[in-house]
Amino acid sequence: MRERSMAGNLSNSAAPLTSSLSKLQALNGLFAIHKKQGPTSADVLNMLKEALLKAGVKNPNPRKRKKQSLKLGHGGTLDSAASGVLVVGVGNGTKMLSTMLAGSKKYVAVGELGKATDTLDATGKMVLEKDFEHITRVDIEEKLKSFTGDIMQVPPLYSALKKDGQRLSVLLQKGHKVEAKPARPVTVYNLTLQEFKPPLFTLDIECGGGFYVRSLVDDLGKALSSCAHVKELVRTKQGQFTLEEHALHEGQWTLEHVLRSLQPCSESETGTKPSKEHTD
Repeated sequence: MRERSMAGNLSNSAAPLTSSLSKLQALNGLFAIHKKQGPTSADVLNMLKEALLKAGVKNPNPRKRKKQSLKLGHGGTLDSAASGVLVVGVGNGTKMLSTMLAGSKKYVAVGELGKATDTLDATGKMVLEKDFEHITRVDIEEKLKSFTGDIMQVPPLYSALKKDGQRLSVLLQKGHKVEAKPARPVTVYNLTLQEFKPPLFTLDIECGGGFYVRSLVDDLGKALSSCAHVKELVRTKQGQFTLEEHALHEGQWTLEHVLRSLQPCSESETGTKPSKEHTD
């Protein structure tokens, strides 16, 4: 009976810890975590894996890494400066992540008028300053109409998109010259201006896969005869997962919480390979 108890109740016993690891490795499905501002999505995924394995293995043995492994993947990169919902696939759930990339996402973005950066967000170097005093709330709302629906969008140079197997952002950091990727079709389902306190403006965005909020804000600044960059970005929804209802915060990265929030997958749902497309 002791082995069937939750590991948290018998943390000093080796049996439930082994049982916890077995339960972790038997998981197949999707769940959501909260990615904080700062680390990359890959860093956050490694932190999650470490936290779960630490709870499931009393004395991790490097020689037994295969037995202690845990198959995890995420469904769409969030920039290091962004926060919010990051959908995670575990086990066979990693094969369902491509549907997360193709599905609808929601963001709240704070843009700043009058300053452009090389990365199109607040982490980059300022490359341009322009007047913005002429811009009104009505101007922004009018211009947003042209960015709604099926549109063509040029991805940012600083992105996880790759050239010859290397990320564009890494190539740029190494001093290589990188050409912009061609414009590609993206879909914006809903785009509204929530607040305008010059030079700051707040957008609510619902979009499909492959869409970059940074490119939107940069393009909007140009359309307003000025310039702009993303100051803050939060992903509030991805697929059926919302930030408020589903995203597990760092203190909740435990087997118990994952089991509670996991959306299991059946064999019929795991026919597609996970994608690595980057958005925002």
